[in-house]
Amino acid sequence: MSAFYEETVLSVKHYTDTLFSFRITRPQAFRFRAGEFVMIGLEGEKKPLMRAYSIASPTWDEELEFYSIKVADGALTSRLQHIKEGDKILLGKKPVGTLVTDALTPGKRLFFFSTGTGFAPFASLIREPDVYERFDEVIVTHTCRTLAELTYSRDLVESVLNDELVGEMANGKLRYVSSVTREDGPLMGRITDLIENGKLFEVLGESSLDPTSDRVMICGSSAMLADTRAIVEKFGFKEGSNAAPADYVYEKAFVGDGI
Repeated sequence: MSAFYEETVLSVKHYTDTLFSFRITRPQAFRFRAGEFVMIGLEGEKKPLMRAYSIASPTWDEELEFYSIKVADGALTSRLQHIKEGDKILLGKKPVGTLVTDALTPGKRLFFFSTGTGFAPFASLIREPDVYERFDEVIVTHTCRTLAELTYSRDLVESVLNDELVGEMANGKLRYVSSVTREDGPLMGRITDLIENGKLFEVLGESSLDPTSDRVMICGSSAMLADTRAIVEKFGFKEGSNAAPADYVYEKAFVGDGI
């Protein structure tokens, strides 16, 4: 019995020369929790070439969506970036992950801090009705180098607010803050700096982080994860898990450059 499903590429969308998304068929038996990741890949010369990818689609979607970087010499993405409609993709059978609401205790504000393709798990979570039932506010931040690299998250948030299923729940609760680091934009700076210097909260018109009422999820590069974790822990946040829910969680399997 194979460890993978073989699924079909339904659509591919390229945003920049380094970013693209794609949708594939979803096996009828495939179940996951919003925020989880799964192994996906392509057949190799000797064995399948697989990498962990966050599932960007919501649990109720009939298709599966993924958001990826392109790495010219990356073992997988050097090939994956050239997929087209009708191609075959290998999909692991067991989604897992720490970036799930089950690992958080109840709170009022839920912050999603993301950089680059680290937005992918939040693309799933902001489309889940359960998230809006559990929290009064859902604040998602996305930091990239350029404005063009924010296209996926900006368009997705807009589509969520206009969605027939979750739009009514998301309106008034879902807030989106984006920033860039390598060109001029409405808001500039790394998310770590924006938290520490208070600019994030000025933009939101809200108070700073408070572990008694706020919950946090973090996904990005390894350096961003380390720096943001240190900041939220300085505020008094405790790391949660599936077995022991607490104040914040981070993605432990995020795949950065070199895939």
